Order: sequence, then C-alpha cells, then structure tokens
Amino acid sequence: MADAPPRFEIFRGSNAPTLDECGCMTMAGEVPNMMAALPLFAEAGAETGELVDVPYRRPGMSLARLLLKSGFALPLHSHDCDCLYYIVAGSVELGTETLVAGDGFFVGSEVPYAYVAGPQGAEVLEFRSTDAFDIRIRDKSPEGWAKSAGLVREAQARWADEAPPVRRLPERT
Repeated sequence: MADAPPRFEIFRGSNAPTLDECGCMTMAGEVPNMMAALPLFAEAGAETGELVDVPYRRPGMSLARLLLKSGFALPLHSHDCDCLYYIVAGSVELGTETLVAGDGFFVGSEVPYAYVAGPQGAEVLEFRSTDAFDIRIRDKSPEGWAKSAGLVREAQARWADEAPPVRRLPERT
C-alpha cells in the first residue's frame, strides 16, 4: 500500500530547489526560432532577470515562487494544467491590466498568456494542482526574439543592483 500524503507539513523557502533543480516543468512543442535565439539571450544575461524556485511540491500539488526584476517579460506561453497566480510584492502588467500586491489571476489549462514585471519588479506565487507540468512557449519570428534579447541586454545595468520588491502591509488604524 502506498504511503498516504502527510496531513500537515512545514516547508522552508530557504530549502526550495530552483525550477530547473526540481525538474517539475518540461518543455512541450517546438520553438525553432527561440532555440536559434538562445545564444543572444546568453550573451544578454537573461538569467539575471528571473529567479524561480519551488518551495513546496508533493503528488498532486506544487507551489512555485518567481522573483522578477523590473521589466522582465515572460514570453507568451501556456501550461497543461490550471494555474493560480498571486502577486506578493511589486506589480505585473497583464495585457491592459496592472496587478499589484494582493491581486492575482487564474489561467486555465492550455490558455496562452504573457506578463511583464512592473517598475519595482514582482514576487509572484504560482499554485498548481499538479506536481509536474509542461510549458509550451509560442514561437515568434527571429526578429521578435532578437528584440526580446535586446531588451534584456539593455536592462542589465538596471538589474545589477536591483533588489526584489518587498510587500508593504497597509497600516491599521
């Protein structure tokens, strides 16, 4: 008989593996233009604009945390599961909407979306009812990927000393 999942657990964010270390997300589909542009992103320093870890994961559930520097743009993509997002600090631009700390959004399985971190960056929590999921990035033209890599390159000086946003709780009266 399989072990039943624990009914109470404590987890520590300081022990969270990165998304890559966790191995819970796999790439789906083909994105030849993006793959060809990866050297442009490596030269631009793309890894400095985003940190993603997975503080909690168990069968049928996961929690990911994104720390995004100002203006960091997630490309148009989808996942094979429903996702619930909560903005802890900073803000994100999602289409014509600006979401701030305390706001959130739900994205159904296979629904494409993209967002950009606001001027102070963002801390975003991602809740999923699965512990393994895919990402399907929507490919764009080689010129589109080159433009994105250029924006990352231009942000490097700004990102070098940028601290993650901090949630400011409202004062109680």
